[in-house]
Amino acid sequence: MTGYGRGDSSAKGVQLAVEISSVNRRQVEVAVSLPNELDSLEADLRKIVLASVARGRVSGRVTLQRPSGKANRPILINEAQAEAYKKALAKLADGMGLRDDLSLETILRLPGVMEACEDEVDPVAMLPTLKRALGQALGQLQDMRSKEGANLGRDLAKRLASLRRITKRVAKRAPKVVEHHRTRLLERLAKADIDVADADDERFLREVVYFTDRSDISEELTRLESHFDQVGGCLISNEPVGRKLDFLAQEMFREVNTIGSKANDSEISQEVVTLKTELEKIREQVQNVE
Repeated sequence: MTGYGRGDSSAKGVQLAVEISSVNRRQVEVAVSLPNELDSLEADLRKIVLASVARGRVSGRVTLQRPSGKANRPILINEAQAEAYKKALAKLADGMGLRDDLSLETILRLPGVMEACEDEVDPVAMLPTLKRALGQALGQLQDMRSKEGANLGRDLAKRLASLRRITKRVAKRAPKVVEHHRTRLLERLAKADIDVADADDERFLREVVYFTDRSDISEELTRLESHFDQVGGCLISNEPVGRKLDFLAQEMFREVNTIGSKANDSEISQEVVTLKTELEKIREQVQNVE
């Protein structure tokens, strides 16, 4: 499910900001970007996120800001870099026939020659601060995901109710299929001028029994009802149910396919098409459920 959250916390003059977002994925993936000073804390952050999120691709970014305007900050001069610049520029000037009027000010302005020393940040000492900011961000993220989950739950509940109604119509129609087949069989025999004097003729009954056994969908209907009950239980659960719903959707699709292949009835075949349409929408939706 999708969501976004941000958290801020500070300690010892250092400000930390954590931004975290999630998008839909069948599995859980976590990618966190940290400042160099806090790289060693990546495993800790991933562990916290994984304890909170069970499904989706989660991206996090941590930014660190030191206090500005600090007086007497020591300056570091990279003499080796300055010497390299001097030699390269002198060679360039000589090759182009220019006067070498390189000044100290010019060299100091070149990248990497002069920089202010920053106070070192102890990652271990900053971990509690980072956890506070991450906790705020995850709280906002989960609030958004919960709202989306509630909307998805309502949609899935409507589709589940629709599946139940259609399945009841199929179950009501199923007993009539055998009688319909028996009637058609008698009609075909009559058209072929085959006299069936006794409707209880052994061969005739054997054909009816064979058809009845082959077209019996009672087991599939029973399993479908069981799957419906399990889906209903998932929709009121507070635990992550996305993977279970995904599995149940596949199983329901399998049962519906079997009903379609066994029923041998035009009305049931039409209902099966409607069932598959609803199930396909459910299969798409449950990919977004944690």
